[in-house]
Amino acid sequence: MNTLKTKIRNLGIASMGLLMLSSCSDILDEQPRTDFDPSFFGTEQGIESGLTALYAHLRDTYGYAYYYCICETGTDEYTYGHDADGNFKDADLSGVGQLNAQTSRSDALWGNAFTYINTASGIIENGTAAGTSEALISEARFFRAYDYLRLVQTFGGVPLDFGAGELKFNTSPTRYSVRNTVPEVYTKAVFPDLKLAVENLPETGRLTGGLTKNAARLALAKAYLAYGWWLENPKNIPTYPECDRTDPDGHDAQWYFQEAYNLAIEGITNPGPFSLQPTYYDVHLGSNDRNSEVMLYADHTENSEEFNGGSLSYGSGAAPDNFAVWMVTWNYPNMTAKRADNGASFTPVLRAATQDLGRPWTRMAPSHNVFYETFKNKTEDSRYDGTFTTVFRSNWNLDQANYGGLTAAINANGMEVPVGGAILSFVDDDVVYEVAPTEENPEGVLRSGVKLTTDNAVGGFEVPGRSDYVVPFSAISRLKYPMLWKLGVYRTDNAGTVGQPNAGSTRPFNILYFSDFYFVAAEAVVKGATPQSGYSARECINVIRARAGKWRFSNAKNEVYEADFSAQLTAETPDLDNMAEEDAINYILDELSREYFGETRRWLDLARTQTWHERAKEYTICGMEANSVTPETIKRDIPLDYYLRPIPQGQLDAMEMTPEERQAFQNPAYRQ
Repeated sequence: MNTLKTKIRNLGIASMGLLMLSSCSDILDEQPRTDFDPSFFGTEQGIESGLTALYAHLRDTYGYAYYYCICETGTDEYTYGHDADGNFKDADLSGVGQLNAQTSRSDALWGNAFTYINTASGIIENGTAAGTSEALISEARFFRAYDYLRLVQTFGGVPLDFGAGELKFNTSPTRYSVRNTVPEVYTKAVFPDLKLAVENLPETGRLTGGLTKNAARLALAKAYLAYGWWLENPKNIPTYPECDRTDPDGHDAQWYFQEAYNLAIEGITNPGPFSLQPTYYDVHLGSNDRNSEVMLYADHTENSEEFNGGSLSYGSGAAPDNFAVWMVTWNYPNMTAKRADNGASFTPVLRAATQDLGRPWTRMAPSHNVFYETFKNKTEDSRYDGTFTTVFRSNWNLDQANYGGLTAAINANGMEVPVGGAILSFVDDDVVYEVAPTEENPEGVLRSGVKLTTDNAVGGFEVPGRSDYVVPFSAISRLKYPMLWKLGVYRTDNAGTVGQPNAGSTRPFNILYFSDFYFVAAEAVVKGATPQSGYSARECINVIRARAGKWRFSNAKNEVYEADFSAQLTAETPDLDNMAEEDAINYILDELSREYFGETRRWLDLARTQTWHERAKEYTICGMEANSVTPETIKRDIPLDYYLRPIPQGQLDAMEMTPEERQAFQNPAYRQ
């Protein structure tokens, strides 16, 4: 198995000079050759192994922390955190670093996608001779098109010819390349393959997690939507290589918006095995992974290190480990309390392999804007509670060797907290605090009287009558903040202990959802597509908002909570079909963030809609220390030509080109 995997990976990597990057040197050294025999893809075993490699390669970007960084840091979702290094500070564009060809972690996509594009081309060219069905070949078509879609949205035009001709499987390394234009990439590499995939893939995947018609429909609809925006170019965003914004097939932007809408509705009305989950909580609950709403994911498993793609006990900090969520996990074990039995200081919240906790790296932090604007409605809209860990509960019982028999900790206000009790909570600034009723306060509420303390080492406020420390949203800082419950680790092998919190997550990383169809349809209508009855922009968004109003469990309360605020949420949705386009797009972008917050797609959403420089131009957050509770407003500098990421410097250095040709290959904003 390992030999076979190696051969497949080498067929993809060593056949292209485009991939002579240092991150791939360990693979290149495995089997040093100058050319490869494509006959391997002419066998059933070769096709099967090649397709396995294509599914596996999703793990090299989705869940990889540095690809995660470039897709989230510097947007209206995340900035850099307390322990950020240059990877995250450079991406923030707030003056603490510099984004260039050496520092941009867009290399994580460039250095991976071309490898497997070539592998897919090998399957497409040689599969028929091996008697492979078009359904199987269309799986390779999907992956080739989907990688090209991500590349063209990130870098602009990219090469279609690796040395053997456009979209041909290349068997000999080449160190020279020419970039195709954006329209060429879409119309030659993205649309044709996805159309065939829609036509030939099955309604239900051949294996669990296998590709389907609806996955291809969604990818094609997203591609049409992105290309329509590119053709229209309302904010005059530069493109490269320079070209006219005209479609080789003769269509205008409106045609593509309509096609995106039509495909989205076709996907909704022909769901196959897919459907929305009943609550948002169910979408991301670890025990409910691989549910009917997820149409594509980068898979992992706790049952086998080989098939997981990484250690089950210790994370490598590199792909294909699923460790993106570490970046947005602050160092909560630094919280301290006192033992009730002897008064000694100790850590009441241990690092644990549970969905609400996990391994802290504190590289990225959400801004105040997330909690005051995006997730303003926290009581009716379940997506706030279903996205974040906001209450940190004591779990010292998971370490019986050191804490066996300990029944309570002394926490805020000198009050006792039992196992499972709240140690620190993030709350609204104007929250009505519940306290024990007294004669003077029979309702048991308190609206004032908080004081800042660092007795718990990470900072927090004491509220009379509460045993947990409280952090209002105005005090969220680069040091401490709500964490991503939705991406948190989930293991079934903890056996009453902290488990393996230092391992990468063994959960799948979700990529495409059935819910995406509703957003694509709504956005396309706002951009001018003619809607079908029952599927206007507002009606599509309200399907999502109605689900968001349904609760069956509260993470904050850690208890069953059944409620339905669907009527309230849908009534509040504005008339997207008749309001100003800019306002409608901004509302949809808010909804996209509420639905998919922190899922490696925010930069692409902002770049597609040409709103990045406006929506992320400033943010508010507190500083680095435990007692940093004064909000600071930070400005970002986002030039329009930064809508294209830089071609990685390692790529340029590896190419046999003149200095002038290298300059021309690079996107203009990053030329030296």
